Amino acid sequence: MLDVQLGEVLAGAPEGADEALGLVAGFDDALALGFARVGEEAAGALAALAGALAVSPIGERVSEAADKVAAGSVGDEHLAALAGGRAALSGAVHDALLGRLDTALGRSRAAWEPSRDGHVAPGDRPGGQEASGDPGGGRPAFGNLLDGCRVWLRELAIVGWRGVDHDLAGSADQTIEALLAVPELRGLAVLLDGLAAELRASSPVATMDRLPARRWADLWARGLLLAQRGPWHGGAEPVSGRLLILGADVHEHATVVRAQVHGVLEPAGGGPARLVRTSVAAAKVDTIVGPAVWRLMGGHPVLLGALAGHHSLEITDMPLLPGGDLVWHDDRAAAGEPADPFTTARVALSGTSAPAVPPLDRHPVRIAEPVFLEGYSAGDGSFDLGGHALPLDLDRLPRGGPLTPELVAASSACIGLMRWDGRWLLQPLAVQATVKKKPVAVHNGDWAMGPTDPKVVKAEAKAGDVVAVLRERAGRLLRK
Repeated sequence: MLDVQLGEVLAGAPEGADEALGLVAGFDDALALGFARVGEEAAGALAALAGALAVSPIGERVSEAADKVAAGSVGDEHLAALAGGRAALSGAVHDALLGRLDTALGRSRAAWEPSRDGHVAPGDRPGGQEASGDPGGGRPAFGNLLDGCRVWLRELAIVGWRGVDHDLAGSADQTIEALLAVPELRGLAVLLDGLAAELRASSPVATMDRLPARRWADLWARGLLLAQRGPWHGGAEPVSGRLLILGADVHEHATVVRAQVHGVLEPAGGGPARLVRTSVAAAKVDTIVGPAVWRLMGGHPVLLGALAGHHSLEITDMPLLPGGDLVWHDDRAAAGEPADPFTTARVALSGTSAPAVPPLDRHPVRIAEPVFLEGYSAGDGSFDLGGHALPLDLDRLPRGGPLTPELVAASSACIGLMRWDGRWLLQPLAVQATVKKKPVAVHNGDWAMGPTDPKVVKAEAKAGDVVAVLRERAGRLLRK
């Protein structure tokens, strides 16, 4: 029945979704031109955005902001209101899409509790770091850094993407460097660093034929909202129990790599199983690629060992954020018994409870829901589910793992993530297939402790250990 239910989801977007995204696109076009001098068409787009939100709790503020910006008054509070309005429309589309998917999967989802104020409580910070703020509850110690972020984002909004040059793209470097030194603000720092890097690489933007207007507007709006008050994910609760791994989604860029592990948490003492995920990341340079990226995350041997060895983890008092993210501490985990991810997917995935989605994470492109599929027909870049084609997102297959498009095409069962990018896509995390008449199971994280393919091992040995060489050179420079 799952193929029929998912087929209904694949049939099209929810009612009103295209219209909402059209309003977002109109705002993005106005942002691309800049708010220094708002023309008639851009003013109409801002007014349409405000009109769609007129009866919402933020309707009055968005309407005032649209009028002020159209009149040439571009203040921080006005930009924040417009970014919030844009996020509200994207969030509505996200909720409609995710609701339909949950219904098709028969998956229950926790509701977000509005009482959570979104601030990071002391002791709940990734890695256990504390922030020194104003003890009187006033301006946080990193307020000046947030001011610097908003200044740069305001300048981008005023000149528009077409007005960005190398000087403006690089003017945030000092602020971003300072953000990276504050553990609580590293998420914002990485986001702005990525946007700045893309703008530098594209400068002068005026010469570009086509702009990634929606992507840059997504980054701009999220950065601006995060820069209002700093960290925003709610307080963590300590959880203990057995973590059963489903698979790993590896995000790799020129300067950073992150392994996001999806799994099922069986709480100690009973209670319903919960869908969770956890991430470990490391800085890198663009010469470190392929299986070598795993060595950068070697400070988490318990998690990587479980990923590569396919066994469960016993976790104790691990902080769990309201959005379902475990703040990983390797010293609070221990290797458990062998646990096949496909057995977990078949037996445990259907009965799990999904976490609530934090308000700032409600965006269609952030949907990444674990699913298990079998009995499909694998075609050219898609799975046929009882007459409904589910396209595959093969561009996300990591270069540092053994999973290939050829294995996906030969598969009979798949653990993957359902994503939305204008249409539903499936990103494979692991497959079961038949290779040379033998059944095999291949996972993205199989090489977390090093490659197991003899050809890859030989190639790495011939090329040398790039990570070790760079670390030795860095150490030599520091000693001088």
